[in-house]
Amino acid sequence: MENIYFDHAATTLTDPLVVEAMLPYFTEEYGNPSSLHERGLHAKKAVTEARMKIAELLHCKPTEIFFTSGGTEGDNWVIKGSCFGRLKKKGHIITTAIEHHAVLHTCRFVEQLGFDVTYLPVDEKGGISLVDLNRAIRPDTFLISIMYANNEVGTLAPIGEIAEIAHKRGIAFHTDAVQAIGHFEERMDASGITFLTASAHKFGGPKGIGFLYMKEGTVLTPLMHGGAQEQQLRSGTENVPGIVGMAKALEIADAGREERENHVRELRDYFANRLLNEVPRCQRNGDAEECLPGILNVSFLGIQASSLLVFLDMAGIHCSGGSACSSASSEPSHVLKAMGLSQAWLEGSIRFTLSWQNTREQVDYAAEKIKEYVEKLRKQNPGWERR
Repeated sequence: MENIYFDHAATTLTDPLVVEAMLPYFTEEYGNPSSLHERGLHAKKAVTEARMKIAELLHCKPTEIFFTSGGTEGDNWVIKGSCFGRLKKKGHIITTAIEHHAVLHTCRFVEQLGFDVTYLPVDEKGGISLVDLNRAIRPDTFLISIMYANNEVGTLAPIGEIAEIAHKRGIAFHTDAVQAIGHFEERMDASGITFLTASAHKFGGPKGIGFLYMKEGTVLTPLMHGGAQEQQLRSGTENVPGIVGMAKALEIADAGREERENHVRELRDYFANRLLNEVPRCQRNGDAEECLPGILNVSFLGIQASSLLVFLDMAGIHCSGGSACSSASSEPSHVLKAMGLSQAWLEGSIRFTLSWQNTREQVDYAAEKIKEYVEKLRKQNPGWERR
């Protein structure tokens, strides 16, 4: 069996129907949406209709949807844009220790500008304490940024409760929902969320396009200046094919979502049970209940994850050691470290992320290969149990 893809949290296959919807805007309707001639107006209409479709699926107003290049830009825009509007008076931001680096590195940047940031700890499952959140709030707290679902272990944050706390205290609430969008029905009109960021390639769309939901009436300083596109808040010629493809991908993700998510959840739990019952000295990381349907993070004691990944790749099984965005780093996962894993467990952690396209036959094949390779690697590491 070859080419088993268990890395859907890194990126997903662009749905063939999405590609089909995008193609005319590369070849026939390639006009610039800012041009006033017929071809430009056709492109502008496509952008407008895509914005309306996304707003419809998220239960919000089209004017609350802003197109970006992806989750990283959206996260940067929310944090920097919120800070740039208050450079004189500064203030305080709350986030968590397990955010994506697009949030963590941006928070480190604004700290250099004089802003204070609190990084909330997490428990052994990757969950935050609402008590800790309430205690961290100060009179000058102006932004809370907490991810909807963690990209390495899948643990879900109590978004509704966080939004309620933020709203009662008059604080803007941003959630990085890059991993969550497409998996759950979102009602932005009743969510209490101020900002939400998303990226199309995580839910069957193309790479290089995303969106930011910004609640009506919110003020955010632009990062991109130029032609005043996106309601004069985000300049740059619109990525028309990407925008059309993203709207189509979200529409497909919304249709039949419950059936697909149940399939993925059952497959992931079956995979987890096989590994936990058949591979000695391994553990599941994250919350097994309050989590994304498809993410399974497992640590195998006595091995190096990089070695196991090489063996699995040679067997046609594609997975990762954590976030794809930090795969070039030799540092252990900041998420698992924050959850309290020891070095021995950190070294052998693998992230498997499944989708509705995966099958039980693929999981069975992968489980057998993992058993074989873990045993082989442990034999090459004498004394691992003692250490």
